[in-house]
Amino acid sequence: MKIIHAASELYPYVKTGGLADAVGSLASTLADKGHEVAVFVPAYRAALEHKDMARAEQRLGLRVEMGDRICAGDVRVLPLKKGLTVYFIGREEYFDRRFPYGNGERDYEDNDARFVFFCKAVVEVMRIAEIRADVVHSHDWQAALLPLLVRYEERRSGISLAMKTVFTIHNIAFQGVFPMRSFALTNLPDELLGIDGFEYYGQINLMKGGILFADRVTTVSPRYAQEIQTPEFGCGLEGVVGTRSDDLVGLVNGIDPKVWNPARDRLLPARYAVHDLTGKPVCRAALLKKMGFDEAFKGPVFGMICRLTEQKGLDLLLAAKDFFIEHDCRLIVLGTGEKRYETALRALAQVHPKKIALSLKLDEETSHLIEAGADFFLMPSLFEPCGLNQMYSQAYGTVPVVSRVGGFIDTVVDLDEHPEDGTGIMFVPSAGEFVQALYRALQLHGQPERLGETIRRAMSRDFSWEKAATAYERLYENTI
Repeated sequence: MKIIHAASELYPYVKTGGLADAVGSLASTLADKGHEVAVFVPAYRAALEHKDMARAEQRLGLRVEMGDRICAGDVRVLPLKKGLTVYFIGREEYFDRRFPYGNGERDYEDNDARFVFFCKAVVEVMRIAEIRADVVHSHDWQAALLPLLVRYEERRSGISLAMKTVFTIHNIAFQGVFPMRSFALTNLPDELLGIDGFEYYGQINLMKGGILFADRVTTVSPRYAQEIQTPEFGCGLEGVVGTRSDDLVGLVNGIDPKVWNPARDRLLPARYAVHDLTGKPVCRAALLKKMGFDEAFKGPVFGMICRLTEQKGLDLLLAAKDFFIEHDCRLIVLGTGEKRYETALRALAQVHPKKIALSLKLDEETSHLIEAGADFFLMPSLFEPCGLNQMYSQAYGTVPVVSRVGGFIDTVVDLDEHPEDGTGIMFVPSAGEFVQALYRALQLHGQPERLGETIRRAMSRDFSWEKAATAYERLYENTI
């Protein structure tokens, strides 16, 4: 099949979360399975500075209609390997910025124009380069206009661009809601502004358009597909999602074993595998030393890597601070995010430097070291569409402690409920339940034989993208 992906992030060129990993790994795996795959992504500053860009060719100049003006852009084409090509959509005004979506304090005010331009540019490249696809697969609100724009261009130009379109909701909490006037940038007919179109409480909602106008809608776990049809998790779009329930499917993401595999991970000081765990204590000692702790410390080490936001359960973590202070354990947190959480965690680490370590940055090497060196990995999310770190953790023999929501339910087996099959510790997301889960981890750490069995079961599970990509292949074939 000829498959086009469009997304606002792509590992390793730009990454703020799991979207980049998911799109990059899915596209790469589909190419390895013999499909012809193209990925479109904005040409952010970070992408243009990546070493791979030395091999990219600037092939096309673009002129994109944006309301009542024409915006110029360009395309850099990067052949990555057989069957996989990346198209970087460029326009300095929109994408030559340090961060993809905002400055850390608030979103960029022109995000509407930036991603309308991106979607329109994808269609324009398909048109002028005569790229025809079996499936156009767009991801999250930043690419949500694409399914409709493809059909609109086909009708306007009398050509065929794609047989079918697929739209994936990676996180329904982020929807691309903008003032009504932003719709003029799309140059789409006004009749699409009604309640059966983009209108959303007097504004426009780009994700709503993706849900309504794609041929198929997917999300990143079966549980999350159910959750987003309820008021608790649907973030105001549960009714819209419900109208597409017959076309909605939840497919769990995978992990890339070429990147996340402790047996071949060159970012680690020692490698290890399920049949030989001798390298894991080496990684543990290296992690403790790097974070300023005694590398011979014997108690449990808790790791956490995430965007520091309310969704990720930072309030639950802070509410549990007395646990980490009072018990003989270590807490290591890596990530950036909302200033209030950065400030609170920084203060906590400064007052308790022998217990808590904080690194406020995005650091791939340290991420791998935490996954390998920690004993337990904390994910107290209030909601979680899929999650990747709980899968990384199981692959690395680090027991995940996760809330009972979304993709966690589909990928972690609770030890208390299933003693013979358990791979992690699960809890209902609340401050009290989280502390109880931490006590369960403490107890497990004091039972070396049970802990070892849990680690071996977790490391034996198959979370590969080979398995996940096969599910997408079936979806594409059934859709066509």
